[in-house]
Amino acid sequence: GELTFLGRVLSALPVDLHLGKLIVLGNVFGCLEECLIIAAALSLKNFFAIPFRQHLDGYRNKLHFSGNSKSDCIALIMAFKEWQESRQKGKLRHPKDELDWGRSEYINIKRIREVAELYEELKKRVSEFNMHVNPQPPAMDRDYVHKQRFILQVVMAGAFYPNYFALGQIDEEISVRELSGNDPKTTVVLKSMPTYGFLYYKQLQSLFRQCGQVKSISYDGTKAFVEFSRNPTEGFKTLPAVYIALKISQLRTQFELNIHSSEEIEEKMDARSSIIVRGTRVKVDFQKHTVAPMQKFHNSLEKSQTITSLDLSINVTEVVEVGHFWGYRIDEKNMTLLKNLSAEINQLDLKPLSIRPYPDLVCMAPFKDWENEKYYRAQILCMSGESAEVFYVDYGNRSKVALDNLREIPDHLRELPFQALEFKVRRMRPSAQSLVCGEQWSYAASQRFASLVNHCALMVKVFSVVHGVLHVDVYRHSGVMDVVNIRDILIQECYAELSEDSYESKLSNETLKQLFAKPDANKGKSVAAAETNSRDEEEERLIKALLDSCAINRLGAPNCKAVLLGPFNPYNLKCSSMTRISHFRTVLVEKESINSVIVDDTPEDSFQQMLVAASIVVSSTGSTMLLKETSVMPRIPGLPALLSMLFAPVIDLRVDESRRRYTGVLCGLGWNQALVTPVLPEHDMELAFDVQINADDITQINILRKAINKLAGDGPNGLLHLGKERIADLQNAARQNLLSLICKSKPREIIAPKWYAKPYEWCQLKTTFVIDQSEEQDMREKNASLYQLHKLILLNA
Repeated sequence: GELTFLGRVLSALPVDLHLGKLIVLGNVFGCLEECLIIAAALSLKNFFAIPFRQHLDGYRNKLHFSGNSKSDCIALIMAFKEWQESRQKGKLRHPKDELDWGRSEYINIKRIREVAELYEELKKRVSEFNMHVNPQPPAMDRDYVHKQRFILQVVMAGAFYPNYFALGQIDEEISVRELSGNDPKTTVVLKSMPTYGFLYYKQLQSLFRQCGQVKSISYDGTKAFVEFSRNPTEGFKTLPAVYIALKISQLRTQFELNIHSSEEIEEKMDARSSIIVRGTRVKVDFQKHTVAPMQKFHNSLEKSQTITSLDLSINVTEVVEVGHFWGYRIDEKNMTLLKNLSAEINQLDLKPLSIRPYPDLVCMAPFKDWENEKYYRAQILCMSGESAEVFYVDYGNRSKVALDNLREIPDHLRELPFQALEFKVRRMRPSAQSLVCGEQWSYAASQRFASLVNHCALMVKVFSVVHGVLHVDVYRHSGVMDVVNIRDILIQECYAELSEDSYESKLSNETLKQLFAKPDANKGKSVAAAETNSRDEEEERLIKALLDSCAINRLGAPNCKAVLLGPFNPYNLKCSSMTRISHFRTVLVEKESINSVIVDDTPEDSFQQMLVAASIVVSSTGSTMLLKETSVMPRIPGLPALLSMLFAPVIDLRVDESRRRYTGVLCGLGWNQALVTPVLPEHDMELAFDVQINADDITQINILRKAINKLAGDGPNGLLHLGKERIADLQNAARQNLLSLICKSKPREIIAPKWYAKPYEWCQLKTTFVIDQSEEQDMREKNASLYQLHKLILLNA
């Protein structure tokens, strides 16, 4: 038989089948340039040069190039474009400059040049098929870059079908217990800690310095919880430091401590003291320079005790992102407290800093309000030259300050709880529209949220306190009498959609309800509290005495070694294949991949998330598969099912017993009527829908498949016979159809998945219920098409 258009394109290109398909789909959806770069880079040796001894730095650098995309392929594009732009601007004119740049960015210059040559060759060859890279970038709206990246991720999913993998679900209850209530986004766990482990906190801090700034270490039995500093003006996502720490564990790098034997330590203490100290949970706070029993540090509990009511009036001082902001209480009691604190600070004779300033340092910083310049408690966020950006910990705003103007903070003021409050709007996540048009939230969503919360007093109803953050419902006045919920406005205007409270938030809510339901009952606990404080003081005194013994070398040099297990994080995700043949294979992601470590940021979201691999290597025994050049698809409800149906050759829709709704889909190469067997059944994928999918969605998918066929097909109306303007119109139409399929004005309803009773069985319904939308195509056109149109199942009203 004759070659199809795709077949002819593939035969003319020196790339494999998947990469040829990537180029064709890239042309359909207007991202040909990016797809040519990926195809060139994946056809040759990887230009990311990650030396074994510098694996962490190389991994960190690749993370930087990928941005928030969680995609190896996008990291390749961004690195290639940066190299290209630097050359065009003359920054890499001399070979030495180019080699130095390559060394600093962990990129092999010889290989990236080879990729550039292949890219030019591919560009020339595809032009013969009327596919052209647009020399003039399109007029960019504010969301263009983000939409382009999303469309590119969809194109990759189409090209690399069926290399689809489901990300595992986290059991929140077990994970919270494993982390002992610490924040999974900032914390890793070490196991097999020696007795009196807190004595070696400086060694542990030093071991984790390569990951990031350590804020605190909590010791509980044989576990140590290492918490990294989070910039208060950055969003709620897992810190890069956590990823780097988990990467160390993956590379099987051992964490070793030089320690004293417990007998040696106990010789310096009486029996009672050693029993007390052995059983004490200790927290080392590097920000506050304290080592004390963990009971003294409540964080969330401390925050709940600083609020005297669950209904607060606040002023917003800093919007971090949609639904996440800082502010302070404006009730009379709190305003008096802030006024007195300010008066006390500004009567003190503040001393210049005795140490070199560094990010996370708590100090005193000036702030000019109208004509008055006063000092306030502040935390350094970052430094640049002779100035620092500081965050005022009692108000929640930030400012740039000269380093010379920073002052030492007196000890009693350092230990006083910070008065600024951090808020998160509960039960809200970005809509598909916001995710597609921004990193997490679109520019329009950010502007709208800022307009709703800035420059006015707000009322918040506290639901819970999680890791020191108040999860709240936020209200503002609308008109004279009306009060509106800000979350409802954002959902109504399609910027956000409703989500669930996390398990930790629900736990905290129960505690708060008890705390505020019986305030008098809590007064009766003051005697018990006094006894606890007395015990804490004794424990603190014994801990200090033991640390002093170490400091003045009374114990001598450590003579034993302790090998620690970890670091771990229970929110670290595993993958499983979505295809039938690989469902029970062990899935590993290559260690050079950005996605060799994936941590779940939002375990409360129950819907499925998907990872796509450009290529797969199966072990000789067939029990393990290694994924290469992976991309995690955006966290949009229903996206795995929609992409599977969009790019599957054939689908068979599943319906419930009453035939009122679609419950799932079987994707694959379909059923061979002549042989009465499925075609290549090992690559079939059985999916249960976790969102409501209806006939309109299938029709929209068919419209998109028609659009792809138009720009990837032969015949008198095929791509070879179209002018530039007509191609641009068809590409824009395909992009718009894709975005309207994914970004519904009303979000798809999330449902509990219901698995089909006869998985992997084709043609289970009578043909009278099947609507074939492809009947109008003649046989020749049908065979030449890249995608056949899917059949619909008639549902009962």
